[in-house]
Amino acid sequence: MKLLPVVVALMVAGTAACAGDDDPPQPSPSPSSASPTASVPSDGTPVPTATGSGVPPVRPSLLPGRYQPLWPFASLEAVRAWQKAYQNGGADAWHLDAERTALRFTRDHLGFTDIDRVTSRKIEGGDARIGVGYRAESRDATAAVLHLIRAGSGADAPWEVVGTDDAELSLTTPAYASQVTSPVRVGGRITGVDESLRVTVLRADSDKPLGTHCCVPAGGQNTPWSSTVSFTGSGVLTIVVSTGGHLQEIERFAITGVRS
Repeated sequence: MKLLPVVVALMVAGTAACAGDDDPPQPSPSPSSASPTASVPSDGTPVPTATGSGVPPVRPSLLPGRYQPLWPFASLEAVRAWQKAYQNGGADAWHLDAERTALRFTRDHLGFTDIDRVTSRKIEGGDARIGVGYRAESRDATAAVLHLIRAGSGADAPWEVVGTDDAELSLTTPAYASQVTSPVRVGGRITGVDESLRVTVLRADSDKPLGTHCCVPAGGQNTPWSSTVSFTGSGVLTIVVSTGGHLQEIERFAITGVRS
């Protein structure tokens, strides 16, 4: 009779051990297995707060997608430097105006001083199409429609020229955002009479052209034109084709952005 409590105790312990083998306890999740998260500051730029194995960090960019930064900013650092100067003292507020940026591009970067007015405008959020041109025969004529995108981030993100919407004069070769070397073949289509085309290669941080070729005779109805131009330098380049001479020196132009 005195052995009974011991036997009962052994039976209970054995039963508990069997139950533990069938349903083992699960470990708590390890902190290292948690997914990385990112916070978003007030200016909308994602900032990574944690990284996981094989997960690249989130990096802010100057422009979305394949858009090429043609003018006036060549880097995100340059945008941020201007934003700081603007916030501290209102420096160069024209960067926040798509129309003023477009006109400064044609005058200060392309050197087309005859192009002095806005002829059309379409602005939707951070995307703008601004027509620029001149006064001729008592009417405004459009030389080109510039495409601009907001660069960087924040409420004071400045405008950046990224290309043109081409019509009667187009520049389709080389392809936009393509890699090129010197000399580069250029071409497109034109509608006009007795046109003389000048091709110029520019870079945002250079006061002088990197290369120029003149002049390419052209004309007809949607007729192909082509030539080659040699240049020096590397980076993001703007290739410009222009024509004029009937009413004023520059009457139409088109641009594309490439890399070298």
